Amino acid sequence: MDKELLTILVCPNCKGALEYDKNAQELICRVDQLAYPIRDDIPVMIVDEARSLEDNATS
Repeated sequence: MDKELLTILVCPNCKGALEYDKNAQELICRVDQLAYPIRDDIPVMIVDEARSLEDNATS
C-alpha cells in the first residue's frame, strides 16, 4: 500500500482516519469499527463492502 495514498484516504462513512492492516490487507476505521478490503492493491472504499469489526469483538 502506497504510504502517500494512506495520508489522503479517509473513511467514506465518517471521514475519519484509517489504519493500514498489512496482514489482513484492510484499512481500518476505529470510529465506525469497519474494515475496508484491499483487493489487487486497490482499496475498496465502499461502506457496503466493509467488514464490521464489532462482529469479532463479541466472539
